[in-house]
Amino acid sequence: MESIDLTVLRELKDWRVSGRPALLATVVHTWGSSPRPPGSMLALREDGRISGSVSGGCIEDDLIDRYSRANGGPGIPGRAPQVVRYGVSADEAHRFGLPCGGTLELLLEFNPDAVLLDELVRTLDHGTLVTRSLRCTDGHVALNKAVAPAEVEFDGRQLSVTLGPAYRMLLIGAGTLAQYLATMALFNGFDITLCDPRREYLDAWTIPGIKTTADMPDDAVVAFRPDLRSCVVALSHDPKLDDLALLEALHSQAFYIGAIGSRRNSANRRNRLATHFGESQESLSRLHGPVGIYIGSKTPPEIAVSVMAEILAAKNGVKLPSTIQVEDAKNALQPA
Repeated sequence: MESIDLTVLRELKDWRVSGRPALLATVVHTWGSSPRPPGSMLALREDGRISGSVSGGCIEDDLIDRYSRANGGPGIPGRAPQVVRYGVSADEAHRFGLPCGGTLELLLEFNPDAVLLDELVRTLDHGTLVTRSLRCTDGHVALNKAVAPAEVEFDGRQLSVTLGPAYRMLLIGAGTLAQYLATMALFNGFDITLCDPRREYLDAWTIPGIKTTADMPDDAVVAFRPDLRSCVVALSHDPKLDDLALLEALHSQAFYIGAIGSRRNSANRRNRLATHFGESQESLSRLHGPVGIYIGSKTPPEIAVSVMAEILAAKNGVKLPSTIQVEDAKNALQPA
């Protein structure tokens, strides 16, 4: 499953290439609480079909009423981009299902150019980070290669949105936990590669839509080339496999590096990597282990939930409780 942004752009491209009138709505500003962050996109076809989301549903309904012919509306106009704002008053916020005090601003593009949409989708499919800039006076769009992710920028005259290829995940070890984690990562839009040189494990893999390799883990990490939109998770429980992958990953740009194991095993792993392989404390500070958020989980599905939550928190720049707080949580579970 690809990222929601790419899904929206791909559907919009298909509509426009086939000559169907459509609009692209992008969240450009939010105030207070809002359902979707800046950069969120929705495509609306003239017959009322939509792709993506900018709210919990009420704003989508309003856009359909305004711009589709589904209920006798005027259809998609051929004019310059337009800014619309929702939730300015408490009554309007309630009407559109926004949280108390929430306001969001959308920029609407009418009938985006099909050729440029096709170029954008093909560029993203090739794994390139792209900044799409829109001039509001006339709807002119420019596509430029970007070197790093960036926040949405909108000054009332120009909108710049940096769009990237899907976030990527490299899993080491094809066990049961990896299957659950891969399933969750797919639904969160990650592009997944699975590495396991143990053929008996790899041959038993059942999750479709995932690239697999039987290379040794360190070679797999090198080939994967982790970047700022990548994470590496070692799940084999075999130090000969996990440690090799971690040694390479710790010197990459991956936003998250984690390894399964108890607190004792994790401490032993850190000691091995420092003593036998010369890893510094600064390098090891990037390693998440025990992997996942402590939620008292014991089964592979629950552990996968905790790991996916921790990965998403790291992706979104959220700091989570330390191991000391985890110990407190475990102690609190003990009977008095």
